[in-house]
Amino acid sequence: MALINRVSRLFTADLHAVLDRIEEPDALLRQAIREMEEDLANTEQRIGWLEHERDQLAGRQTEIERSLADVEEQLDVCFQSGEEQLARSLIRRRLESERLARHLETRGAANAKELDSQQTALDENARRLESMRQKAELLTDHAGDEYRSGADDVNREFAVGEDEVDVAFLREKQRRAKS
Repeated sequence: MALINRVSRLFTADLHAVLDRIEEPDALLRQAIREMEEDLANTEQRIGWLEHERDQLAGRQTEIERSLADVEEQLDVCFQSGEEQLARSLIRRRLESERLARHLETRGAANAKELDSQQTALDENARRLESMRQKAELLTDHAGDEYRSGADDVNREFAVGEDEVDVAFLREKQRRAKS
């Protein structure tokens, strides 16, 4: 039974090695970069749509504010003239406009939150893409088997640990506190 397991593992390992060579790591890396670029483009498009919606909401808010000011003037005229029925319809319109204004404020806040979230995601993904491009440039200089050992060397050489980031952050914070 142990012999069968060992032969099975050897066969699986050989199969994986063959697949690794067939897959061409450079091509996979280029494909990953293309997918990241496509994702960035989609995020940028979403941000553009959200900015457009934000502008539309702001324009609509301005229209409602003008409308409310007009309704107030009209109400003054109605009350001075003793037109209570007309004043009631204007008050209904004012209440509806105020309700719409609150709804637009809520949508505007949600839009701003989503826009901020998308912008943060875009910035983070752009940094990751740039990092991936730099690594790809370094890795494509190596060929065949050197690719694997070179990738490990590059990752070890340029990798920054969380501890290093924390220490650098604290130093920067101290430096700025002294200034």
